[in-house]
Amino acid sequence: MRVLFLCHNHPGLQPGGTEVFARGLFRALREQHGVEGLFLAAVTGAHRELRPGTLLQGIGDAPDEALVWLGHFDRFGLAQPDTYGLASLAPVIGQLRPEVVHIHHLLQFGVETVDMIRRAAPRAKLVFTAHDFFPLCPQEGQLLTTDGRLCPGPSLDRCQACFPGRPGADFVMRELEMRDVLGECDRILTPSEFARDRYIAAGWPARKILVMRNGIAAAAPTPHRAAPDGRRDRFGFFGHVNRFKGGLVLLEASRRLSEAGVGHALTLHGGAAYQSEKFMEGFTAGLAAAPEARHRGPYGAAELPGLMAQVDWVVLPSIWWENAPLVIQEAFLHRRPVICGDLGGMAEMVRDGVDGLHAPVADPAGLARVMRRAIETEGLWERLVAGIRPPVTIGEAAAHHHALYREILGRQRMARAA
Repeated sequence: MRVLFLCHNHPGLQPGGTEVFARGLFRALREQHGVEGLFLAAVTGAHRELRPGTLLQGIGDAPDEALVWLGHFDRFGLAQPDTYGLASLAPVIGQLRPEVVHIHHLLQFGVETVDMIRRAAPRAKLVFTAHDFFPLCPQEGQLLTTDGRLCPGPSLDRCQACFPGRPGADFVMRELEMRDVLGECDRILTPSEFARDRYIAAGWPARKILVMRNGIAAAAPTPHRAAPDGRRDRFGFFGHVNRFKGGLVLLEASRRLSEAGVGHALTLHGGAAYQSEKFMEGFTAGLAAAPEARHRGPYGAAELPGLMAQVDWVVLPSIWWENAPLVIQEAFLHRRPVICGDLGGMAEMVRDGVDGLHAPVADPAGLARVMRRAIETEGLWERLVAGIRPPVTIGEAAAHHHALYREILGRQRMARAA
């Protein structure tokens, strides 16, 4: 089986959850199921300089992984006007002759890439994974209003409230184009029931949308830290530091705990690249006001077990719905209970009172109360640890995807035989 994977970046340059999973899935399909093909990641000048002679670049030593430099992109319309760059991909795709093209994001590639693939590989089956809500929401795919309120889904009035300078026709045309282009896909996958429900509520075809859980590389859990006094009061944040991930909420919750005399330690692990000056000013002020909080900066995948060994709880204070956060899988792999928001994909993954605790979203006082309960309730941490189920492995995810590819290809082959 020949498969082409498209992702909006490469985990070697930007180790986000989608990038890590997509490349891990590609490798698992290759190693466990004999799949051949190409993992193609889009990059811009923020990650790699444009090199003369070609828009395609190698990365590392992998012969089946490559980068394509696409420096022009319209985030509102998920459009890629660089037709020269896209045209350079057509011969590569034509030569590969993929049977399945799996698109893991439209960022950088744009909707035009789907049309180009249809021309370059007309017999290929198309699969799209909606790792987030970009096709539904022009506000960075967050389903979060510009003033920080949760959005139940796209509508003309709600979208215009976030983009008051745009005519209503822009939103209508965007919605029609997303449905038209992605409607060409043979399957649309979501990593959570919550996301599937959101797409169906927005009018997408339920018959094409399938929940397919993301997987994580198998590894031995890191041991829990020794706590002779039985007090489990060390909290960790893992992920990119930005407004949506709720770092400011977490810092304020920590400040409130300190003010109330509740001993604890909070460590935030993650970079803060590409953030606004205003956000960074608020983050710096929040750190200064929370005496028990520390920001340790970016970390690599190899460092994660050692960092997990220092914490009792993983906190996910995101202020948006989330979909299927990688950090929850990482926490459960290392048998750390998770404290997260009480809605969206994160609440679907974390069972309140079973393997973690739910807290009200964007509510520092509410989060502080839950963190205090986590510290002071005797036996709670041990009970939640016992309730943690191992996350889906990347090998299991690869087996499920391979079965899906075979199913949709089998239908095509049966049609040809008939």
